Amino acid sequence: MDRGLFETEHDDFRDSVRTFVARELRPRHEQFIEQRALDREVWRLAGKQGLLGLEVPERFDGSEAGDYRFNAVLGEELSSLSAAVASCLGIHFDVVAPYLVELTTDEQKHRWLPGFCSGELVTAIAMTEPPGDRISRR
Repeated sequence: MDRGLFETEHDDFRDSVRTFVARELRPRHEQFIEQRALDREVWRLAGKQGLLGLEVPERFDGSEAGDYRFNAVLGEELSSLSAAVASCLGIHFDVVAPYLVELTTDEQKHRWLPGFCSGELVTAIAMTEPPGDRISRR
């Protein structure tokens, strides 16, 4: 279905992500479910494919796509396998990346972003709502 949103480069990217999912993720999906985790190798393979640093500047080894439609394509294709896989990788490249790119010092960017993009570092985030501490005490 042509949604009119994506251009040729997004379609090409979609094809590469589909190939990555079919080759690297789908064969191990049951294993990920049993482990309740993605293998570290998956992170490194995603990094090698350029999937983890879409919004990270090139000087820190990112892709610097500058077009959120690439993130949307990546999320869609990962979701075609499972929401859990899309969430695991998506938190890294969609949620944590902007914090690291926008809110860190230059020294911190140099220290953390190359490993973030390569998959050598795996990130996560913990958040709570302001009244969350009161709810947990009930």
